[in-house]
Amino acid sequence: MNEPNQLNVKRSALNVERSGAAGRYDLEERLMEFAVRIIRVTESMVRSPAGLHVADQLLRSGTSPYGHHGEVEGAESRDDFIHKLRVCYNELREARRWLRLTQRAPLVPKPELLTDLVTEAEELVRIFSASIRTAENNRPATGRNAQRPTSNAQRSSGPAIARTSPPAPRKENR
Repeated sequence: MNEPNQLNVKRSALNVERSGAAGRYDLEERLMEFAVRIIRVTESMVRSPAGLHVADQLLRSGTSPYGHHGEVEGAESRDDFIHKLRVCYNELREARRWLRLTQRAPLVPKPELLTDLVTEAEELVRIFSASIRTAENNRPATGRNAQRPTSNAQRSSGPAIARTSPPAPRKENR
């Protein structure tokens, strides 16, 4: 049994759980494990005004990606999917910042034990960032998305001009 204020954020097994014969990474399981570890950290935090404030912020931002990921799975459109991925991404970035503050302040008895959790937050941020990029790149080119620039060079060179037909051939003067 854990003593009060004892930091218990060890990983249960591997960083990533594998599921089924396909050997895919189970992001839902990974997010749940992250949320459980966040709960354990916040339960062990110093009970000062600063500790309570940071614990509350960390608890909210560190557990919400698990719930929001369920919303991602039920997205009604590509844009809705991307929006919900961004919510998870932003919450994970916030949680990473609160974890770093908790480590630096220090607001837990053994801040060095948070290193693995900060690393996991960074990995999850990168996963969601890559997922957002992939979803945006695979977005169908219709409606308002049809004229969106796809590269940084196009973004910086001004608005994209869509041609409906090839340019007319030049007439030579003789």
